[in-house]
Amino acid sequence: MSRNTPQNLSELPIYKKAIEIFALSQSISSYLNHDLSDLKPDGSEDSNIYFSGDIVQQSISLAPEIANVELERYTEKRHKHIAALKRLTNKLYRNSYRLEKSNSNGKDFLPILRSELKKFKQLQRTWLLTL
Repeated sequence: MSRNTPQNLSELPIYKKAIEIFALSQSISSYLNHDLSDLKPDGSEDSNIYFSGDIVQQSISLAPEIANVELERYTEKRHKHIAALKRLTNKLYRNSYRLEKSNSNGKDFLPILRSELKKFKQLQRTWLLTL
């Protein structure tokens, strides 16, 4: 670990924000799933329901990637985890826009998620400078 790393990963602001984003995306997904789980009149399901699960899967992976970056000694492997973290953040952002096109009242909460993702990206930039 670098000398700037707190003794406990949960003290890192970026780690805390990742946990907040996970909780928020889980709540939004639950709300959206309630609206999107109904079948269409033709018997098919709403394809947007999968994006609601994707935001949970992607957000749950943020914190472990941060931990991997902090705990990794080798620069090359560290850069792979950093790249994975950036990809996850970008996918979360794209999926939030896709979900906003869904037919659900829960889509009103997606701008809040994107706002938190913007804060996360800013924390990510400053955090990367400390590594």
